[in-house]
Amino acid sequence: MTELPQARRLLRQGEWTGAAAGCVRLGYDERFLRRKRLETEAGEGFLVDLAETTSIDEGDAFELADGRLVEIRAAAEEVLSITGPILRAAWHIGNRHTPCQIEADRLVIRRDHVLEGMLRGLGLTVEPRTEPFRPEGGAYGQGRTMGHDHGPAHEHGHAHPHVHVHISHRPEEDETPDADPA
Repeated sequence: MTELPQARRLLRQGEWTGAAAGCVRLGYDERFLRRKRLETEAGEGFLVDLAETTSIDEGDAFELADGRLVEIRAAAEEVLSITGPILRAAWHIGNRHTPCQIEADRLVIRRDHVLEGMLRGLGLTVEPRTEPFRPEGGAYGQGRTMGHDHGPAHEHGHAHPHVHVHISHRPEEDETPDADPA
């Protein structure tokens, strides 16, 4: 068995120049990884072994141990192209913490029949397509929009559904002072 070349370093778009030795196409979920065997479009296998789980963007490149670069491209996947009053659509999509590709005249989200029905009901034009999905990064332009969390104190080592109810409690509105026992 031949040992696979390893990529322990990721170079962000703009940090590398020249022609890459190969290209790998990854879907949105596949572009969030730490350690995985991948294969270039030419069929050459290699092992990604990054120090931590990383959100990878199109145009980034894995640097193999021998110095060769493998460029990352977004793979085609099932998406919804949304046109019409997209500002309203953007609010509804964002309110659901759904990754969204934002363009001048349309929004693109991964295909979801529930969101598709809701958006059509709001009067938007929704067209199923198969194309690369490149959603907007997090609040500071990098990373993923993973929904909200409640910080490290709320982490769990097991899976279970979460229902979050946020209630503002104002004692002055619903409590009466203790009656004087005298």
